[in-house]
Amino acid sequence: MRPRVDEVRIQGLGVIDEAVLELSPGFTVVTGETGAGKTMVVTGLGLLFGGRADPSRVRPGSGRAVIEGTLVVDPRGRVAQQVEDAGGGVEDGELIISRTVSAEGRSRAWLGGRTVPVGTLTYLADELVAVHGQMDQQRLLQSARQRGALDRYAGEDLVKPLRDYEQTYRRHREAAALLDELTTRARERAQEADMLRFGLGEIEAAEPRPGEDVELREEEERLAHADALRLAATAAHTALLGDPMSVADTQTDAVSLVGQARSAVDSAREFDPVLGGLADRLAEAGYLLSDIAMDLASYAESVEADPVRLANVQERRSVLAGLVRKYGVDVDTVLEWGRAAAARLTELDGDDDRVGELHQELADLHALLGERAARLTEIRTAAAERFGRAVTEELAALAMPHARVVVQLNAAPDFGPHGADETEIRLAAHPSAPALPLGKGASGGELSRVMLAIEVVFAGADPVPTFVFDEVDAGVGGKAAVEIGRRLAKLARTSQVIVVTHLPQVAAFADQHLVVEKASDGSVVRSGVVTLDREGRVRELSRMLAGLEDSELGRAHAEELLELGRATGP
Repeated sequence: MRPRVDEVRIQGLGVIDEAVLELSPGFTVVTGETGAGKTMVVTGLGLLFGGRADPSRVRPGSGRAVIEGTLVVDPRGRVAQQVEDAGGGVEDGELIISRTVSAEGRSRAWLGGRTVPVGTLTYLADELVAVHGQMDQQRLLQSARQRGALDRYAGEDLVKPLRDYEQTYRRHREAAALLDELTTRARERAQEADMLRFGLGEIEAAEPRPGEDVELREEEERLAHADALRLAATAAHTALLGDPMSVADTQTDAVSLVGQARSAVDSAREFDPVLGGLADRLAEAGYLLSDIAMDLASYAESVEADPVRLANVQERRSVLAGLVRKYGVDVDTVLEWGRAAAARLTELDGDDDRVGELHQELADLHALLGERAARLTEIRTAAAERFGRAVTEELAALAMPHARVVVQLNAAPDFGPHGADETEIRLAAHPSAPALPLGKGASGGELSRVMLAIEVVFAGADPVPTFVFDEVDAGVGGKAAVEIGRRLAKLARTSQVIVVTHLPQVAAFADQHLVVEKASDGSVVRSGVVTLDREGRVRELSRMLAGLEDSELGRAHAEELLELGRATGP
């Protein structure tokens, strides 16, 4: 089952206040008076499939435009799988896509019930629809668009060779950029190397150790306050064990007092086990205080004022502070800077060797680019011949029987991201005319038919489920218009086709005819999009032909066109 658009709801877009379009699986045509909002139908479909949001298109007073589409898809098909990958869902073969655009320019998108980036809709559109607005004819004149059209026609034959070429091209550009940096920035890199060598020299001369700055700071504190430290330790020792030079009978030091407390408790411990436990704990406290007192004595003896060592520590700290000021926040980060600088210096010192390697790599890549570009040219040349013949045949069916389309490949001055080919689609309007570029050799009507012919050719080579055309018949009339209608009807046998047109000759070939009618205030409301029955089609075609819905001559001509369209049908 091929996907198709089943219904589109549009609110607050251009002149459209609210409109609902129920679309045929085959050929649907949309007509209406000038300014009725026909083009907004194509604009809405474009937005639905990721088109650029233009806040100026939001209807004044609406605040935002809302477009919602219901698509019929295969629940087990590729589109349904892509929707599931994006977090959305397909229910009963129906996929709901929504898009809103605010008057301030904000845009949001929903796919299968989940909010998604607008780019997701653009990606999905490649599988679902080809939308052609009025500007696409001019885009067809661009060389890049023509090259893209040819590559699309070449199909799978070109996919892998083009991917291989693009990978080589990217690597070539990266290598060339690096070589350019190495050669044009040689002075800067030499200056950087000198700076790194100087820094490494300073660090190597100082030979800092990890954590040395912390150790020296602590040592300086001890040396600078040696007398205070010794007095504190001595005083604490005296408090614990007393002054050994004292001749007083009463000892008030902590160890003696604890001993006295222990003796007092110990004398009565036999009367109560609890008191015995307290006595043991007092004994432990005495031992602990004695140990601390001994350690304090040892500490006091070890603390000495050493002015020479203090000066050395201060000098060493000054050296380390100079390194920290330049290369880090402490000695450890200075050492880390040194390791990184050494690695960078090794890299810079190897630049001369790297330059030689890059020159050789570029030569190899350039040769490989040439080979792969030649392969692309070979594939494109064969595709160009087929493409030109196929489009020429389509033009014959579009009332241009003597026209000829030629796809010319010109050698580009240098390798580009897609090869070494410049593509140019040329048109010879009649046998004696030279084949000229489309911008010079095609009128507006001829350009419309060339674009349609190209899409028809694509439909045979790479089918798209839904085609949307906005006035593809611009600048066309008479027999050519009839042939365009006939060709669109043929295209609708394999794809869904939606066309906005002002030509009755085209509208007559549609399977379904929608007319957009403005209300008295100039807006299009819900009832303003009408699906016409046969009588309604006769009246609308008569209006389009003669400007009068009830013109007898117009109605007769409309009946004739409808019969022609029916006779051409499948």
